[in-house]
Amino acid sequence: MNAIEIKTEIPGPRSRALFARREAAVPRGPFHVTPIFAADAKGATLTDVDGNRYLDFAGGIGCLNVGHANEAVVQAASAQLRRFTHTSFNVVPYESYVALAERLNQLTPGSFKKKTFFVNSGAEAVENAVKIARAATGRSAVLAFEDGFHGRTLLALSLTSKTHPYKTGFGPFAPEVYRAPFGYCYRCAYHLEYPACGVACVDALEDVFKRHVAAEQVAAVIVEPVLGEGGFVVPPLDYLPRLRALTEKHGILLIADEVQTGFGRTGKLFACEHSGVAPDLLVTSKSIAGGLPLAGVTGRADVMDAPGVGGLGGTYAGNPVALAAAHAVLDAFADGKLLARANAIGEAFRSRAESWQVRFPLIGDVRGLGAMWALELVKDQSAKTPAKEETNALTRHAYERGLLTITAGTHGNVIRTLMPLTISDAELQEGLGVLEASLLAVCGGQA
Repeated sequence: MNAIEIKTEIPGPRSRALFARREAAVPRGPFHVTPIFAADAKGATLTDVDGNRYLDFAGGIGCLNVGHANEAVVQAASAQLRRFTHTSFNVVPYESYVALAERLNQLTPGSFKKKTFFVNSGAEAVENAVKIARAATGRSAVLAFEDGFHGRTLLALSLTSKTHPYKTGFGPFAPEVYRAPFGYCYRCAYHLEYPACGVACVDALEDVFKRHVAAEQVAAVIVEPVLGEGGFVVPPLDYLPRLRALTEKHGILLIADEVQTGFGRTGKLFACEHSGVAPDLLVTSKSIAGGLPLAGVTGRADVMDAPGVGGLGGTYAGNPVALAAAHAVLDAFADGKLLARANAIGEAFRSRAESWQVRFPLIGDVRGLGAMWALELVKDQSAKTPAKEETNALTRHAYERGLLTITAGTHGNVIRTLMPLTISDAELQEGLGVLEASLLAVCGGQA
């Protein structure tokens, strides 16, 4: 039986009725990729209120690596709900917080002693990582990268690179944030070719320290090992090691934002592991708790201890129900099978996508790591002109055929894959078939 089953036009009548209520009750700011309302979901499939069943290649924007309604996650969260839902760790602590911190201290890259602090969201974790870095170094400046995304709160939004729709109208932004080009080889800011370039984008940071902010004023460099919202851009393998060496040279802390790359998406538990880099601070969220809100900052013990007592906290930070779910998620990854599955998914996608690139001039670049793959769509493969309208059309054609996808990229011209790692081979191939049919439709039936 096919995983996909479309019974009505999209959106169906019940979804349309709910959107009318949404329009009256909710501000326009929250966006929607698909014009449907969810009724239930399991594994890699989602059913809407009209009874239409979809394959999910969006995964709640990367929060469902272990799948929708993962049974172990549901059981763990339910058991904790029956015990207590909240005390605030700052008022009455609980063992599950300490135990999860101990696990992350062991699992994150680096053989040094570590400590972990929990909050509610990726943006909150990013802000706290910067606070910790500033407290530890006595410096104020932070260096981020073009095309990077770190969240929507004030400091996190200041670090984020994309203006529309994230930043426009929301200034002024936090001071002492500086920016440099990322290792985006397909659109190299220096018009060079890898590997002949010698990873010049890292060497160029020395010029930033001369022209924009002195190195001795920089508390931290924050980087996504693979750009998430920026378009699933995988830098050269030696990019992070070169960046690590540069930060060490200047006494700057390295913060790895693994909000989207973490918990198996790239075929390792954390993307930093591919290059052997151990950051000073590592930020986690999204799939850490199987769809429940949780995030963390894990880092060098001496760095994490820099803020004084009371300097870190939050009413809901490290909610016990979310922590219980996170323990179940880590249990699911313990035997390594989900990591192997991520790599198998990625290989299946790569094989199909590279054949599409030959067939469809619309595809300018195919790139990825583990199960974190993307198609960058362009109007012309030589000029690399972003094809945003075609990307939106592809998304629409896909959901009308029963496949949920999500876009990315500064130019809005990237299709990214965030399917649950629990997806079956049959479901994966069915979804890839819909994606291929949608590409054909957007290209006017020409291939």
